[in-house]
Amino acid sequence: MRALPPRGRLAVLAAVILGLGLAWAGPALAQGAGPIAIPTVNITLDQTDDPERIATVINILFIMTVLTLAPSILILMTSFVRIVVVFSFLKQGMGTQNSPPSQVVIGLALFMTFYVMMPVFKNIEARAFKPFMANEITQAAALERTLAPVREFMFLQTREKDLALFMQLAGEARPLNKAEVPTMSLIPAFVISELKTAFTIGFLLYIPFVVIDMVVASVLLSMGMMMLPPVMISLPFKLMLFVLVDGWNLIVGSLVRSFGDVANAVAGVS
Repeated sequence: MRALPPRGRLAVLAAVILGLGLAWAGPALAQGAGPIAIPTVNITLDQTDDPERIATVINILFIMTVLTLAPSILILMTSFVRIVVVFSFLKQGMGTQNSPPSQVVIGLALFMTFYVMMPVFKNIEARAFKPFMANEITQAAALERTLAPVREFMFLQTREKDLALFMQLAGEARPLNKAEVPTMSLIPAFVISELKTAFTIGFLLYIPFVVIDMVVASVLLSMGMMMLPPVMISLPFKLMLFVLVDGWNLIVGSLVRSFGDVANAVAGVS
């Protein structure tokens, strides 16, 4: 008998699998198992006088709002801003716009953010999340305990000049202590402080790469190769320099150390 071609074999295999599936499902359908129940979600607007039902709806809306703002909270109230901006400057300084890919850079920045913020997250879990899940504290107390270590971390990285700017713009009086500083003024002050720090680090990263570009451009000009792009020649030298000095180790280590001792900063938060 002549052997079947590859496509014929795949067709026979698919028919056998389909037949086995029908043979397995046939008895169940024959016994009158009935249609499979699929859960549904209904959203209705009903009138009620029960305060508990109203409170439940408000809690659901609050949770949905928090989940919607979660990416912004992660970006603007953690170490993510400084890390991702520095990595962006590094890619531009080296001239490798597509390597490493943006997904890799953002993923590394996220994991570094979790690493830096781990003492803060552990403090929130021990003081706010676990007591709230055990019904030992109220929702308002849990929110206050959650904000306390995050605020302490932001105070650690925020410049007084930036904080004073937003306090003046909001018309607030000079605070006597950290507790009197509104969170709405602390967050933008923290963001612009992080941007200033990230731009400073980016400037320092640019210096060796700019020197290499200038040297390569001068050599090409002296050789009369004015039509040859200097970036094409300087890129291998930049990569070689970055690999020889173990650039990723130096940059990641310096970034983590630039946030200071976060664990001790949030350990004393009550």
